[in-house]
Amino acid sequence: MNLIDGKKIAAEMRNKLKVEVDIIKKKFNKVPGLTVILIGDLAPSQIYVRNKEKSAKEIGLKSEIIKYPKDIQEISVLNKIDELNNDATVSGILVQLPLPDHIDKKKIIERINPDKDVDGFHPYNVGNLSSGYESSVPCTPLGCYLLIKKIEPNLSGKKAIVIGRSNLNGKPMAQLLLKENCTVTITHSKTKDLKNECSKGDIVIAAVGIPELVKADWIKKDAIVIDVGINKTDKGIVGDVAFEEVSKVAKALTPVPGGVGPMTIVCLLKNTIECFKKSLK
Repeated sequence: MNLIDGKKIAAEMRNKLKVEVDIIKKKFNKVPGLTVILIGDLAPSQIYVRNKEKSAKEIGLKSEIIKYPKDIQEISVLNKIDELNNDATVSGILVQLPLPDHIDKKKIIERINPDKDVDGFHPYNVGNLSSGYESSVPCTPLGCYLLIKKIEPNLSGKKAIVIGRSNLNGKPMAQLLLKENCTVTITHSKTKDLKNECSKGDIVIAAVGIPELVKADWIKKDAIVIDVGINKTDKGIVGDVAFEEVSKVAKALTPVPGGVGPMTIVCLLKNTIECFKKSLK
C-alpha cells in the first residue's frame, strides 16, 4: 500500500508557489494578497485562519485577517466585502465558515467578486466548474484531485465513487473527476447499499463525516482511497475510512491527519495566486 503523504506533497507545492511569488514580485513589483474575514471566536475557525495566515506569509503573500465579534451586523460584513472587492492590493477574499446564525451565508458568498473568490463557492464559479470552464475550485476537492493525480496521472475511464454530496466537497469533486473522463457516482448517507456502490470504485473519496464508515470489504483491491473526514472520537482524530484494515487492500490511501488537510491550505495559496494572475488580464 502506498501511503499518500499530503504533508510532503503540500510542502513541494509550497516551494514551487514561493518561487512563483518571487517571480511575480520581480516582474510586477507587487505580491498577491489574501484577506480572510473571521467572525466570532470558534476555536477550529481560529486555528484554520492562523494556519492560513502562516502558510501565506511563508511563501511571500500579503496576508490580512479581519476579525469581527460574533454579533457583528451582516451589513457591516457586506460593506467590508465591497471595500475589499474594490481594493487592488487584495487578490483573494475568504470568509471563514461557519457563520453566526444571523448572517446569511448565501448573501455573503454572492457578495464576493467571483474573480477574488479563492474558496470557489460563488455561484458563478460553481457554474463554470460544472460547465467545464475556467473557474476557482474549492480548496479541499482540488487538493484531493491533485493527490489522486500524483498516484494515477491518467484517470480516463476509471470508476470513481464520491461519498458525500456537499457543495464544499462532494459536488465539486465529482465535476473535477468528470473533467478527467472518470465515470462518477455520487453517494451519500441515504444511498441504498452504500457498501456495494463503493466496492465498484477504482477511486473512492470519503467525505461524509461518519467515523471509520468505510471498511476493507467496501474497497476493491488496488483502489485509490482519499479520506476527507476529520472526526473527533474517544481514540482521537479519525477519518471516514477504517485506516488499518483498508490499508491492506487499497493501492494508495491518505492518512488522517496528514493527508488531505495540508493540501487544502496549499490549494488556497494556489487559488490566491491564480486570482492575482486573472487580475492582470
